[in-house]
Parts: sequence; C-alpha cells; structure tokens
Amino acid sequence: MSTAPDLTQAVWRKSTHSDGNGGACIEVADNFPGVVPVRDSKVPAGPVLLFTDPNWDAFVRFAKDQSI
Repeated sequence: MSTAPDLTQAVWRKSTHSDGNGGACIEVADNFPGVVPVRDSKVPAGPVLLFTDPNWDAFVRFAKDQSI
C-alpha cells in the first residue's frame, strides 16, 4: 500500500491559459516524484487528485487534442 505525499509545502500553479476570472481552473504542484497533484483552484482546501506521471501526460495530450 502506498501513502499519499505530504502536500503541506506544495507550490501550486495555474495554467497559463487561466484567465483569472474565477472560472473552472485547476492547479497542479510540481516536484513530486512519480505523481502530479491536481486540485480545484476554487476549493484549495478541498480534495486533491494524484495522477501518475504517465496518466498526467496522457490527460494533457488528450486535452490539447480537444482544444479548438
């Protein structure tokens, strides 16, 4: 069984595509080996999803393919 990383010192960043108007944004934290923590920017104390590096890469590729 694996344990979740300690995110208390995480430095979160929003996408450069975020317009800052309180829309549907996510934030990610870097420098966690093997995982990418992701949270809803509107609920910073809320739950965090942990993606493995390969799954995050697949998600980003999919999102880029869907953009207009």
